[in-house]
Amino acid sequence: QVQLVESGGGLVQPGGSLRLSCAASGLTLAEYGIGWFRQAPGKEREALSFIDHAHGSVSYGDSAKGPLTASRDNAKNTAYLQMDSLEPEDTAVYYCAARSWFKYGSWRDPVDYDYWGQGTQVTVFS
Repeated sequence: QVQLVESGGGLVQPGGSLRLSCAASGLTLAEYGIGWFRQAPGKEREALSFIDHAHGSVSYGDSAKGPLTASRDNAKNTAYLQMDSLEPEDTAVYYCAARSWFKYGSWRDPVDYDYWGQGTQVTVFS
């Protein structure tokens, strides 16, 4: 059974940082690109970043207020999203998703992903 489990969310003050993790089981993470998305109440799901399966090249969207750094450790079957300079507008549920290496559609399209985690809540408050 394939599972993606996000962790690392929580409460943080404006200007703070969080590092989200996405631990995979039941699949070989090296065969998948990893996307990070978020969804705030009443809003559409936003694409934040995508890291490819092989060379670790990363693409970023423009939704986040502060800088993002996506990374992965295939040996640990885990991907990460470092988020800095968080603002209240970044409050949302954050998801990781896995997309098979041979897919080449837009990384921003949630439909193109094979597996999703359950999400982790990030709340930025002063």
